[in-house]
Amino acid sequence: MQDNNPSSRTQRWLAKAIWLLPVLLFVLAALRPLAVPDEGRYADIGRWMLWSGDWLTARLDGIPFFHKPPLLYWLEALSFQVFGISAWAARWVVAVHACLMLGLMAVCVRHISDVNTAQRATWMLGSSLAFLIGGQYVNHDMMVATWMGVAIWCFARAFMHADEANNAVHVGWARAGFVACALGVLSKGLIGLLLPGLVLVVWIAWTHQWRKILRLPWVSGVLLFVLIALPWFVLAEREHPGMLDYMFGKHQFGRFNATTFNNARPAWFYLLAIVVLFFPWVFFAAIDGWQRLRHIRQTQLPAQSQQARWVALCWIWVIAILVFFSIPNSKLIGYALPVMPPLAVLAAWGWQRFWQQRRGGDIAFAVLVVLAVGLAVLANGLASRYTHKQSSSDVAQVLACEWREGDVLAVVGDYPYDLAFHAQLEQPFEVIQDWEQERKMAKDNWRRELFEGADFEAQAQQILMPLSRLQSLQQLPNAWLVAPAMPEAQDATTALGFERVHSGQAWTLFRSAAVDGAARATKGPEAAQHKGLRGCKHQGHKERQ
Repeated sequence: MQDNNPSSRTQRWLAKAIWLLPVLLFVLAALRPLAVPDEGRYADIGRWMLWSGDWLTARLDGIPFFHKPPLLYWLEALSFQVFGISAWAARWVVAVHACLMLGLMAVCVRHISDVNTAQRATWMLGSSLAFLIGGQYVNHDMMVATWMGVAIWCFARAFMHADEANNAVHVGWARAGFVACALGVLSKGLIGLLLPGLVLVVWIAWTHQWRKILRLPWVSGVLLFVLIALPWFVLAEREHPGMLDYMFGKHQFGRFNATTFNNARPAWFYLLAIVVLFFPWVFFAAIDGWQRLRHIRQTQLPAQSQQARWVALCWIWVIAILVFFSIPNSKLIGYALPVMPPLAVLAAWGWQRFWQQRRGGDIAFAVLVVLAVGLAVLANGLASRYTHKQSSSDVAQVLACEWREGDVLAVVGDYPYDLAFHAQLEQPFEVIQDWEQERKMAKDNWRRELFEGADFEAQAQQILMPLSRLQSLQQLPNAWLVAPAMPEAQDATTALGFERVHSGQAWTLFRSAAVDGAARATKGPEAAQHKGLRGCKHQGHKERQ
């Protein structure tokens, strides 16, 4: 007999269509240009790594970049090798991690609860801005959030092994947790180890499972962690002495303690962040928490029950990480991503508690899914429009098609993070500033990012040129200059004798007045052989690419 119940049909559709979530993620990732500064910076570091063959030192415009460990760049380089150089290929790395976060959460929720709860939690997380937008944004946040989540799930599964009588742990899950911590450290540093450890220690204390700690495979687990996480740090420090102090001392401990870095936010910032990233589902997680607090005496499960321990894990996971990241003065919305999986589980439980005795719950759920997905699509479109206005892709296209062997490129006034990626430059461009003054005055910005990186290598310091370089650059017949598309910058550059070639939305491309026009007008096979970079999309350059 055919089931005509609309709620039942909706539930079956939701179960069958769940694969659309990762598909939508990868589609959205292909529709948006690189955002600056983050995506332009991190995507080009991976491109440079592949082009140069230097897998040890991450470089931004040829300058060592040691703000973060290299796992993102390694995987980007591999992605570029397989899929070619594109924004989508860079986002593929982050999107795969987001899918891993989603898939492992679904598997674990099915284990600790039931199939319906797992499906609801998956739809909640998969339809959110955290997954559909944060899951394609090229930086380290989704990667470290994923490996932190994998570590917590794996160790929790190890501790919640069926053999409770002997305080046994599941060795396989525990070893997987050690591996996840190592990959978390390679993703973004010490938080890949410290935050899973914080969550698990608090949870173990709360649920009185101390004895099980002794049963963990410490020898093999620590060995796996060391073999995966340690070699790059040792080799990079040997090649660039002082790198470890710079990465951990300045950019990890320093950012946690200091008040001089960008993105200062109030203590309640992450409460707003989870509302934005997990709307509308976050309110059902709040319902779950409120009802558990309100009826704690009537509804509290026995302290040592399996269900009570999983509920405790999810709430400790959310609270511990949000409190930790709320302490520093500098706050970023991506730091809220690690709490999305437990929030999705809590929201699924909250939904069941809220709708359990109500009719039409599945239909209402489907409506909210459509609303959440629609918001993500809208946000992706708005972000795309904004990014186009900040991008240097229009200038990069002209430069790539006009480029000839032996040309020189410099930028002045600001730093176009995505220029090298879009043009697919095969050599660093010069960055012209009053660097002596910048070393005294620069705050937490791109100038400090460059000169601090250049301090690790004498050759990299030659990329940072003084303002006097403009005079000699103007005399070269093969010099290009990129400056911000602001009237004062354009007038100053033109006054030095540079000719405007192309005015883009955010940047302007100039050429030295001494350019050999006859040579650039040369036609024929020889000119085609030496003219243009791989970033040129004109029909005549397809064969060369």
